[in-house]
Amino acid sequence: MAIKKSELYSSLWEGCNQLRGGMDASQYKDYVLVLLFVKYVSDKYAGQPDALIDVPEGGGFADMLKLKGDKEIGDKINKIIAKLAEANDLKGVIDVADFNDADKLGKGKDMQDRLSNLVSIFDATGLNFSGNRAEGDDILGDAYEYLMRHFATESGKSKGQFYTPAEVSRVMAKVIGISANHSPSQTIYDPTCGSGSLLLKAADETQIGITIYGQEMDNATAALAKMNMILHNNPSAEIWQDNTLSSPHFKGKEGGLKLHDFVVANPPFSTKAWSNGLDLVNDPYDRFADGIPPAKNGDYAFLLHIIRSLKSTGKGAVILPHGVLFRGNAEGGIRRNILRKGYIKGIIGLPANLFFGTGIPACIIVLDKENAAGRSGLFMMDGSRGYVKDGNKNRLRHQDIHKIVDVFNNQLETPKYARMVSMAEIEANDYNLNIPRYIDSSEAEDLQDIAAHLQGGIPNADVESLSAYWQVFPTLQTQLFSPRFPHPNPLPTGEGVIPKQGERAAGYSQMKVAAAEVKSTIFAHPEFVAYTQSVANLFQRWRANNTARLTAIDQNTHPKQLIEILSEDLLHTFDTVKLIDQYDVYQHLMSYWSDTMQDDAYLITADGWQAGNDKYNGLIPPSLIIARYFAAERDAIVELEAVRDAITRSMEELDEEHGGEDGLLAEAKNDKGKLTKISIGARLKEIKSVRAEPVEAQEQALLNAYLALIEQESIATKKVKIAQALLNAKVAAQYAKLSMDEIKTLVVDDKWLTTLAADVQTELDRVSQALTGRIKQLAERYAEPLPQLAADVAILNAKVEAHLKQMGFQL
Repeated sequence: MAIKKSELYSSLWEGCNQLRGGMDASQYKDYVLVLLFVKYVSDKYAGQPDALIDVPEGGGFADMLKLKGDKEIGDKINKIIAKLAEANDLKGVIDVADFNDADKLGKGKDMQDRLSNLVSIFDATGLNFSGNRAEGDDILGDAYEYLMRHFATESGKSKGQFYTPAEVSRVMAKVIGISANHSPSQTIYDPTCGSGSLLLKAADETQIGITIYGQEMDNATAALAKMNMILHNNPSAEIWQDNTLSSPHFKGKEGGLKLHDFVVANPPFSTKAWSNGLDLVNDPYDRFADGIPPAKNGDYAFLLHIIRSLKSTGKGAVILPHGVLFRGNAEGGIRRNILRKGYIKGIIGLPANLFFGTGIPACIIVLDKENAAGRSGLFMMDGSRGYVKDGNKNRLRHQDIHKIVDVFNNQLETPKYARMVSMAEIEANDYNLNIPRYIDSSEAEDLQDIAAHLQGGIPNADVESLSAYWQVFPTLQTQLFSPRFPHPNPLPTGEGVIPKQGERAAGYSQMKVAAAEVKSTIFAHPEFVAYTQSVANLFQRWRANNTARLTAIDQNTHPKQLIEILSEDLLHTFDTVKLIDQYDVYQHLMSYWSDTMQDDAYLITADGWQAGNDKYNGLIPPSLIIARYFAAERDAIVELEAVRDAITRSMEELDEEHGGEDGLLAEAKNDKGKLTKISIGARLKEIKSVRAEPVEAQEQALLNAYLALIEQESIATKKVKIAQALLNAKVAAQYAKLSMDEIKTLVVDDKWLTTLAADVQTELDRVSQALTGRIKQLAERYAEPLPQLAADVAILNAKVEAHLKQMGFQL
């Protein structure tokens, strides 16, 4: 049976938990990822004579399994890894972590148990990579990505820089146009590659492959990158460990920097020791011709290195802090020179707190040398508002990634989000690229209208601000609002603050329906009804286009390709709908894919649709079986529960009325303050032993009534349990009876498509709620103008005076 990807990830993270205590996440990642690497190459290549990786005798994961419980397990694991490293020229790559380190892994039995448990976790059924696919659906790559994100999250502020969030990596890869590469010999380079995640995400965008180069200063992180390349089927990638600025490894034939078709980078922000080992005035690679960066801030040093590493037709993207956009002095001069050469194609502002090494906001600077000569402006975007909270970090959603890429690649000018800025405008701002100078993404202030507060009416400016709705529902406005006639007693004007009588009548409206009736008026309006139906029809069209595709999932289906097709079709289906953001609809599908559909799809591709006959794997929840086959039984249980609940309420009412401290039922409660069959029986026995008084008679009657209710509740509860047990048995039996077509109907129609239809409905609800909420807010805001409030106060004041006069007081 296939294991769900989410369960696989959880088991891997459980492996990490085995190492907690002796080290932090920045260290135990080295152990877990090495074991993942050994497991992968062992499953993939062991026993194959001409394999890409040689798994020697005594150098594979099977040899590690034999060590469980061995007193010398740590030392022997080291030897197994050493054999594998020696056979594949991986010394210094996979043998960095010491599995016999007592300070980190414990001593004696502690180390023995910890490593035995860790090895066992990697022996899970779902971690068999022998059938791992290389076409982008490999479960290993996703598992590695999951681990890297969690390691970065837990590594703390100073140690999470080895990982660039996958979402940002995807944006960078897509905006540099790497998917258009025309030859595998074209190159991509990352001068600060960390664990290689950014390089791999960029390489994934190509259809025909690309040659990968990366350099990383940290030894352990460079080792991670090399393993990462092999794990992601890029064994020929060249990863070098050294300081990129002082000792760049990749050189051209004439000794200069090797030039690349594409460069991506997420360098350390504002590093202070960047110039160590450099001759800045006589740099042999001519990187600082446009200016020498400040001595204690290396942001522009990395940017200049990247520009110098690009071919004349090269494209690049680099993540840098916002300070590079506006800081002056030496950086201002460098920025001016780069802009004048036309190397910067655009700037994408990102949300704050995306990255694991820092919480400050950053931006992506997109470089394009090929079209630099004719560049007359650059495209600026403010994507700072598009994200979701994810623990203590922010994260780009699928919709944020797609929107950024669509808008940037198509140069779509979008109010408060993106625009083309001319070089003339940039020059007029002294080459300051601070995004708020060019894009005002702030929300419009909700202004209060003093005149409306004084004389009543709703400002037409507020009504007209809802013009997007009136374009879709053109006659709804006239059903909700009417022109306001001149006030019979207009307030005097003063210095233009309060308009004249005729003027203010022209600028104000009044409600035609009560505030409480706004929602019902909107929902019943023919134009809103038609709009709702049109949106539902669009979803039905998408459903019709893709149902056959979903029911055709089999062992040859690649889930990542499947969701790409489904999501793009959904996005384009809703691209012309007004009031609903197509990217919001897209996000519903992508979120449901991540939460549920992905696991389902991988389960079906592994086990076939017959996986639906298994009641334990979660593919078909029991609720779907009940809804389709046993609705009558379910409804009968609901009725039985209603009877039981009515009895329970009667008991609660009696207890509430008579169970207080001096109530007739108080003496019958047990030590915990509860009325039970035993406690009531004891009290009844006590009452019978004394002479009956009227009070005791009343108490006895109440106790007997409550006792009867307890018995009725017990009988009713038993009926519910019996009915539920019978239903559960029928449901369990039904799983085995399900045909292939029935399983497909339950999964595709009843589960997936029904959920997505409900999600689209939430977008319709959002439209109606936003319009209803705003109109009610305006109606209530200006419902009582000052003269009316003053009149109300005068009436109340007169009543108070009259009451006081009657009492003999005179104001």
